[in-house]
Amino acid sequence: MDWEQHAAQLAHDVTDPVSRWREPIANTPRHRLVPRWWERDGHGSWTLRDGPSDLEQWMRTAYRDTSVITRVGPLHADHANPDDVTKGRPTSSATHPGLVVRMLRHARLTDGLDVLDVGTGAGGLTAYAARRFGDRHVTSVDVDPYLCDIARERLAAMGLRPQIHALDATADVPGTYDRIIATVAVRPLPASWLGALRTGGRLVTTISNTSLILTAWKTEDGGAVGQFERDWAGFMTSRHGTDYEPGSAKLFATARELDGDDVSTGRYPVVDVENAWELRSMLEVVAPGVELDYEQHDRRRTAYLVHDDGSWARASAEKLDPPTVHQGGPRRLWDELERIRDRQNAEGGLSLYGQRVRVDPDGVIHLSRGRWRATIG
Repeated sequence: MDWEQHAAQLAHDVTDPVSRWREPIANTPRHRLVPRWWERDGHGSWTLRDGPSDLEQWMRTAYRDTSVITRVGPLHADHANPDDVTKGRPTSSATHPGLVVRMLRHARLTDGLDVLDVGTGAGGLTAYAARRFGDRHVTSVDVDPYLCDIARERLAAMGLRPQIHALDATADVPGTYDRIIATVAVRPLPASWLGALRTGGRLVTTISNTSLILTAWKTEDGGAVGQFERDWAGFMTSRHGTDYEPGSAKLFATARELDGDDVSTGRYPVVDVENAWELRSMLEVVAPGVELDYEQHDRRRTAYLVHDDGSWARASAEKLDPPTVHQGGPRRLWDELERIRDRQNAEGGLSLYGQRVRVDPDGVIHLSRGRWRATIG
């Protein structure tokens, strides 16, 4: 199997000609990390794919700059039966290499630094970092023991033997490091990460339900200072077991069916908030914990917002017409969203990207811009 030409093309696609990450990517057989995977079937389900059964598809999938879903709910593709179809949320993947490289660049890595990779997944970032800086400088952790075991086995087959530990990194982290790079999203920022980061070390992570990449340097007081980069990324939220906690299915049913306590006409067209990254990020900052859904049938678009405090909203309209908005519960979630859109229109943006931040030793993140203040955590 001539995987080298595919890996070389991938390296060409995701790095600059002078990038120090070109060689690690070109020399990593990524297909060995994803021998089986899940693909969406267009009907809300996931279909199993087996690489050795279709070598051409395997090479095409493994060496494309895209994420490859390896686990849905509690079922890893390695453990599924041929022709299996499953439903649920993705719980692990091989992150697309271009994004892995961007996270590594944000970490400001140099030779001799000790690196912690939070969220082993299929092992891609661990592989690139170990190949570039050496096994003894790279440690990787994941909450899923199987992911750790199989990544350790597959990386060893490539001649790479970094330390890999199964643990909940939001609770505790063994050892101390010069750099911590997380490819899972968190909220709040675990204080244990700051505890494991050496003074002067650098942290790179993302905030759950946002596209915000936080980079920060640890200060002598145990906190950190940094910024939300002028860049964006989306990762799966950290979990504490085999699957995510059940979502707000009943509340979404309420949002779909009831008229609510308040019916009004919205000022702005219906938007798919989940994919309006800046808007979604600011909503999570000012109203954390809001869950989203969106539907489009012919010309009609409908957005749903729910929160576990019992608040919900439904906005529906034809294309760009002003929507009819139904809301219930203790808060008016659509009104909150429209206040954010007012600010976005008035200021030409929401100024989250590039925002300077201060992080307390307990992980609370502080943002400020003029008279505006916000905290995360």
